[in-house]
Amino acid sequence: MTSTLQLWIPTLFGLEGLCAGELRRLGLPSVRAENGRVLCGARPEDIPRVNLNLRTGERALILLGQFPADSFDALFEGTRALPWEAFIPRDGAFPVKGHALNSALHAVPACQSVVKKAIAARLGQRWGLTVLPETGALYQVQFSIMGDIASLLLDTSGAGLHKRGYRAVGVAAPLRETLAAAMVQLSRYRGRDPFCDPFCGSGTIVIEAALIAKNRAPGLERSFAAQKWSWLDSRYWMDAAGEAIDREFDGRYDIWGGDIDPHAVELARANAGKAGVEELVRFETADAARFRRTAPKGRIVTNPPYGERILQKREAEDLYRAFGRAVRDLPEGWQIGVLSSHTEFERAFGRTADKKRKLYNGMLKCDLFMYGTS
Repeated sequence: MTSTLQLWIPTLFGLEGLCAGELRRLGLPSVRAENGRVLCGARPEDIPRVNLNLRTGERALILLGQFPADSFDALFEGTRALPWEAFIPRDGAFPVKGHALNSALHAVPACQSVVKKAIAARLGQRWGLTVLPETGALYQVQFSIMGDIASLLLDTSGAGLHKRGYRAVGVAAPLRETLAAAMVQLSRYRGRDPFCDPFCGSGTIVIEAALIAKNRAPGLERSFAAQKWSWLDSRYWMDAAGEAIDREFDGRYDIWGGDIDPHAVELARANAGKAGVEELVRFETADAARFRRTAPKGRIVTNPPYGERILQKREAEDLYRAFGRAVRDLPEGWQIGVLSSHTEFERAFGRTADKKRKLYNGMLKCDLFMYGTS
């Protein structure tokens, strides 16, 4: 196994630049943002650091190789030529999944079968076996075929990095943790000013804000697939966790979440407890239409209901209108960021945004409407 690796970090569309910035701050070399992903160089010991610390990346994948693949024969031979035995041991389980786009090879199940057979042929030859046991640790193989170029990858994360481990249950239409962290980062919140989410739901934005304020690594409370890999020294995981804990800040923060639904507020409190930030945040049952603050400055970052159906659309507009009136009298130093897919958000809210940032909540195209109050 080489001491120099290349990592492939998928992101939600619109978050590539934020993720690239995180990787640079971790000291990783050759960081390059592309559509829907970020690439960078890494050493084996960086795999735990990336998994533990990334807030806006979806997974940490090792890119084993790329090659032209406009036929199944080319896919088989290109896959078999890669050094799988350097990563997957004799008993390693290596299921295959992936996707193909704008490619001659568009039948994903057939591509899965070809990739699996090619890896099995290479490993079988290396280990002198006709049947591989696959009874050991999981080495999830992924492939991406884009425009007849195949990329073969190994997933170091297991469950997606947005699964921090604190949200066992949620409310309707939960916000992905990676997107919530991105919204907080885009607000430039650093823990000094009051931070509020008046539509807090199950508390994701508030919890991510607390993790950012404390500089706590979001992956400390969960496990990762590569922790069971024989070639990755367990010492690296302990070192990465120790480094992350040493970088945490001590402090008191004014971080608040409110929701009109008492059940959502209880869920938010429970999730904050699982995340270990319950002492840093406050949750209350509160109506966003009556939001008031007297502090001279602060930040609101929130994700109100979008109103995807016709009746709900009208209700959402009424909600935006009432919330827009409520925040109109905030002191000048307050900044507001509202995520919505509603095409008439600004009209209903009563103000044109100072800035807009296109983001995706799952497959739903949204805008983050950003305001500095006047």
